[in-house]
Amino acid sequence: MPETYLVPEELGGARADAGLAKLMDISRSAAAVLLAEGNVLAGGAVLGKSAKLAAGSVLSVTVPERRDPLEVVEEVVEGLNILLDDEDFVVIDKPVGVAAHPSPGWVGPTVVGGLAGAGYRISTSGAAERAGIVHRLDVGTSGVMVVAKTEHAYTVLKRAFKERTVDKVYHAVVQGLPEPLEGTIDAPIGRHPGHDWRFAVIEDGRPSVTHYEVLEAFGKASLVEVHLETGRTHQIRVHFSALRHPCAGDLTYGADPRLAATLGLTRQWLHARKLGFNHPRSGDWVEVTSRYPADLQYALDLLASGDA
Repeated sequence: MPETYLVPEELGGARADAGLAKLMDISRSAAAVLLAEGNVLAGGAVLGKSAKLAAGSVLSVTVPERRDPLEVVEEVVEGLNILLDDEDFVVIDKPVGVAAHPSPGWVGPTVVGGLAGAGYRISTSGAAERAGIVHRLDVGTSGVMVVAKTEHAYTVLKRAFKERTVDKVYHAVVQGLPEPLEGTIDAPIGRHPGHDWRFAVIEDGRPSVTHYEVLEAFGKASLVEVHLETGRTHQIRVHFSALRHPCAGDLTYGADPRLAATLGLTRQWLHARKLGFNHPRSGDWVEVTSRYPADLQYALDLLASGDA
């Protein structure tokens, strides 16, 4: 049921978002969301956030129920395949468009929810929405990822990632041909000074080290193998963009949109190819490889054919 509020004399002429915030005792941004969603009526008409309130008018406000952003939604996630199922952990193939775990602002599928939907019961400490998560892949990056199933594995694997004893191998198609063909990019990464949602090589950023080797050169682009020494957000994308060899399809970091369109790419060509780590119980070396998903394989085949 809508709630009604009488606009007092002192709020007459106030902007709708500012006035509504005071009437409902909520933040101005929360009031702006209600207004933008069309949930506030004045005289039966939808009120805009920059409209002026009229003293004595009655506002009708519908407050929708909102899902807890940290709620784990159990669901079958298409393309989330099991590569290795062990008593202590499960290694998955994470598809593009899937986040590691629920978080504010993300409403899509997650690894945690997908494993729950597949019948996996993860028993680890920490927040329920991050159960078993010992490392993450970006939503826009596909590939191999390990999730702990037991507390012992959770502790051991988290330490392994922190101490960098895990071998994380990525494959990327980058524009042009990096020189030298094999090298190390050692450049600090931090938030882009002009864009909150982007990262960049900046002087006071966190130490970031990327080792790479060109596997195949196609002229317009090259297939490179990347070993990460550190695991910063967007590290591979930022480092190759800084070299002026951005990942093909990565429009956020300067990729050529024409090449992306030619290759049929709607995301960066970047795939977590291989993951190697010591078994948390036996200590034996475990190594799991993920195949390229269809969209990346298509782009690679097109480059190899010379038709791109």
